Amino acid sequence: MKAKQTYLKGKSVFIVSLLVIGTTILTVYLTDINYNRNLTSNLYLSLGVIASILFFFMTYGLYKGIGLIDNFPKFRNFKSGDYIADSGTVPDFDLPDIDVGDEIGGLILSILLWIGMTILFIFLLIVLEAIFWFSIFIILAMLYWIFFRALKFVFSKSINTKENIGISVVYALTYTTLYTGWIFGIVYLTQIIK
Repeated sequence: MKAKQTYLKGKSVFIVSLLVIGTTILTVYLTDINYNRNLTSNLYLSLGVIASILFFFMTYGLYKGIGLIDNFPKFRNFKSGDYIADSGTVPDFDLPDIDVGDEIGGLILSILLWIGMTILFIFLLIVLEAIFWFSIFIILAMLYWIFFRALKFVFSKSINTKENIGISVVYALTYTTLYTGWIFGIVYLTQIIK
């Protein structure tokens, strides 16, 4: 009797991947203090370690026949405007003193400037908050695709590669090259253009 396929939860793989990437980059840059490598060398070293870990993870998963389960929150439930209303009150700012005179015209102009600046600051805070949340949403969506959809696609081949180390290594090497090679290419082209 054959054993059932083992499944990993997508959210767990995503969190572990972020921890591995963060730890790798932090370790490479902290060890740079002793070795005085340049930024490009640090990038190559970080990408090499991450690519190696990705290669071994995919090889192991393909060899063992692992699959992925999608347990990510659904982005369809995202409603714009929810975060702006819950952000709290607008903080008090000390605005610069504008001398417009001591007469009634200066008083009215001061009040109008004060109201105008308050509306401008509220508008800028709302725009900046919207840009911030939209950026977070885009980054999470990109990371979701990279860490889940790409790995799910790779592990869909695990039915063919289970218990066959040669084919598992070939698939893992191919997909590691595809998923990290373009980043190496960008770093290399940036170095050439400088």
